[in-house]
Amino acid sequence: MAGVGERAAVSATSESYTGRGSSTPGVGGRAEQTPRYTLGLLQTPHSSKSTGGSSSGGARPAGSSGEGLAAARAAGKSYFGDKSSCVENANTLNLTSSSSMRGLNSTCIGKTPLSSGRSGCRSHTPLMGYSVTSSSAVSAHTVASVIVAVVEGRGLARGEVGMASIDLKNPEIILSQFADNTTYAKVITKLKILTPLEIIMSNTACDAGNTTKLFSLIMEHFKNVTFTTVQRKYFNETKGLEYIEQLCASEFSTIFMEVQSKYYCLAAAAALLKYVEFIQNAVYAPKSLKVRFQGSEKTAMIDSSSAQNLELVINNRDSRNGHTLLGVLNYTKTPGGSRRLRSNILEPLVDAETINTRLDCVQELLQDEELFFGLQAVISKFLDTEQLLSVLVQIPKQDTVKTAESKITNLIYLKHTLELVEPLKAAIRSCNAQLLKAYYNSLEDTRFGIILEKITTVINDDTRYTKGCLSMRTQKCYAVKPNINEFLDIARRTYTEIVDDIAGMIAQLAEKYSLPMKTSFSSARGFFIQMNADCSTLPNGQLPSEFTKITKMKNTYSFTSADLIKMNERCQESLREIYHMTYLIVCKLLNEIYEHIHCLYKLSDIVSMLDMLLSFAHACTLSDYVRPEFTDTLAIKQGWHPILEKIAMEKPVSNNTYLTEGNNFVIITGPNMSGKSTYLKQIALCQIMIFLKILHYITYILQNANDKSLIIIDELGRGTSAEEGIGICYAACEYLLNLKAFTLFATHFLELCHIDALYPNVENYHFEVQHVRSSAGNKEKIAYTYTLSKGYTEEKNYGLKAAEVSSLPSSIILDAKEITNHIAKQILHGHKSTPEMMKQRAAYQLAMRLVQTARNSRLDPDSLRVYLKALKRKYETSCSTPVKNDEHE
Repeated sequence: MAGVGERAAVSATSESYTGRGSSTPGVGGRAEQTPRYTLGLLQTPHSSKSTGGSSSGGARPAGSSGEGLAAARAAGKSYFGDKSSCVENANTLNLTSSSSMRGLNSTCIGKTPLSSGRSGCRSHTPLMGYSVTSSSAVSAHTVASVIVAVVEGRGLARGEVGMASIDLKNPEIILSQFADNTTYAKVITKLKILTPLEIIMSNTACDAGNTTKLFSLIMEHFKNVTFTTVQRKYFNETKGLEYIEQLCASEFSTIFMEVQSKYYCLAAAAALLKYVEFIQNAVYAPKSLKVRFQGSEKTAMIDSSSAQNLELVINNRDSRNGHTLLGVLNYTKTPGGSRRLRSNILEPLVDAETINTRLDCVQELLQDEELFFGLQAVISKFLDTEQLLSVLVQIPKQDTVKTAESKITNLIYLKHTLELVEPLKAAIRSCNAQLLKAYYNSLEDTRFGIILEKITTVINDDTRYTKGCLSMRTQKCYAVKPNINEFLDIARRTYTEIVDDIAGMIAQLAEKYSLPMKTSFSSARGFFIQMNADCSTLPNGQLPSEFTKITKMKNTYSFTSADLIKMNERCQESLREIYHMTYLIVCKLLNEIYEHIHCLYKLSDIVSMLDMLLSFAHACTLSDYVRPEFTDTLAIKQGWHPILEKIAMEKPVSNNTYLTEGNNFVIITGPNMSGKSTYLKQIALCQIMIFLKILHYITYILQNANDKSLIIIDELGRGTSAEEGIGICYAACEYLLNLKAFTLFATHFLELCHIDALYPNVENYHFEVQHVRSSAGNKEKIAYTYTLSKGYTEEKNYGLKAAEVSSLPSSIILDAKEITNHIAKQILHGHKSTPEMMKQRAAYQLAMRLVQTARNSRLDPDSLRVYLKALKRKYETSCSTPVKNDEHE
């Protein structure tokens, strides 16, 4: 049989068939021919949906489905097993759903888990019939597809929260259980990271007059997410463990030990799987899912408000704008890589060993240009492997044309994916980084070759994933090799004859009317006629009357005829026969390879990680990023805001940052718009890029901070009176000073700057400004330098300077200055440093520098001797000389 590639010459915008194509002896010695027409096809934007779905995919945890599958295998039946097993255990499932803020009035009762109607409830996008697409990584997160179940303990266990989530496009269940406080910050943050399509909770959480605080907070933070409540009895930890034992693939069986005592996440899993079973029209095959428990030990927790203010993944002004940290770093080529990058930004790693392992890979990619481009070329060819896995392990409850077409398509995608394993191995074969070596060894798994070998015994070698709906239709029609099914061969010849007849009919019409007609195709219309012609060239300025459904865009006409519509119907009928017979063969093939298919979990993980690491390397080539070193010091030399760098016309002003155990608390002052907030965000974003823990909001900080946190506070107390604001800031500062965490505290309250007299680990910095007189010489303006300097700001009276350029009478301004100076002198007198305090501060600073040197110094003996002498001189000078505000290190 001729190669499918010979039958279809494809480009990004058009497709054409040339010549009759080759022929192959078919049944009874007859030749199986491919279409012999020539098409000039202007591709329509429907190609990505050409295999669109009919019904929803989901999960069926009941053990009997596994028995049905085993029985089917034993009997040589279809891969999908006994469908009748899906309707057993049809308990009543009471649901209450609220979309947005509709409250609890929208109630629906489902009679059985297979009910299709959900009156008053939000409609769900069906996923089962969908095939994996080659959608760009950028749009990977435009449609939410995660369902989350949340349950909280009662009585003394209140605050203990269990969560279970599943992405309908990824066959992975994620379990979490943790203790939260009354703000439920951890719950909100985890849900923000998941971006759920729907949240499920117990009906007891929203009883009339007794709504729990957790339910109220989730409703408040997720106003555009659908909420559904189910009866509390479905949150059953025993049933949850049974479901996991039935559905978890053997590779991930260690999960049982991790979660067997995590009652709340097991209860959430039970409700989640029961609910997904109810809304979906498919079940997951036994032992087919990846199940993992997600602890928080090795990842940082960035509260949702901080993530929003830092614009980690969403721009605050325009959600469609790419000016975010994700936008700065995202050069991924696959949807899986984009998802992993987003997850790593919102939940950064804190394990230095794992981070350095990844950085070793990035460094090797940067140093080896051939490796970078070769690996990137291979990775860019992968489709959404996670979604491919999801549809492969689902068992549809009904066999329809759409599900048949979807399975055929996804088998082609599976073949395409497995054919990339060898090129991927070749790309990383000579790598030195330990992680890349480990990935190479993982790709040596013999199951990849076993699956591909079984596929190629049935599927044509040159059948492959292609862009374009007509080209992909051809791939599906001729996917199965000839002589495997006699009736399939006959159906394909019939299809070829119909398509050739359509091309011939259109050619006759073009000759009949002397018009430049050509055959075109779209997934929505099927075959139709297209013509480029000026209206003046047509008889009476109109097309002949036999043509219908005429549309015109500029000089391009699209239309059809009654005969062509009938031919399209015959073509569709022939296709249905082909898909049905191909589907039966594909099901049998899937039944044979199913036991080996779980190696794709490993492949999916490798591809997404390599894609993310390539993205990091790509970002490094575009900016002057350097590899971080991990010590007990936070030191950034010439750092700048990464998002500002991307959007600014010129490179932003860079500043240094230095925090140690001895100088762990920095107070930053300066006028409005001098750069304080941008600087704080810059430090936070740099830390996320090298994966450290960041806390940004005072309530969350006080309840969750520890000595490993990086705390950033921007103008605490600015919404209160000056006295209250100063009091709140003082109290917060003293509390945080006891934590020993690295803290940056930006404020307009200059009174706070004198706290360094009491705490030697406090440092003052400010953003410099310059005073420039106008050309007339009668007005003074402030020029911002955005440069950080030692000491606190001399710009003490920003408000008075703003008043000077306003219309206030000069007498009022003079009185205000006099009163302000009098108050400032009183405050300053109470905060003067004594010689003894200065000596204590100098001794503390010396001790801390010596500790830092002992821990981290890499100096040779001579250089170390010079450095220690310099420390001694600085100590002696600090003890004898008053500290000046404008002193620079």
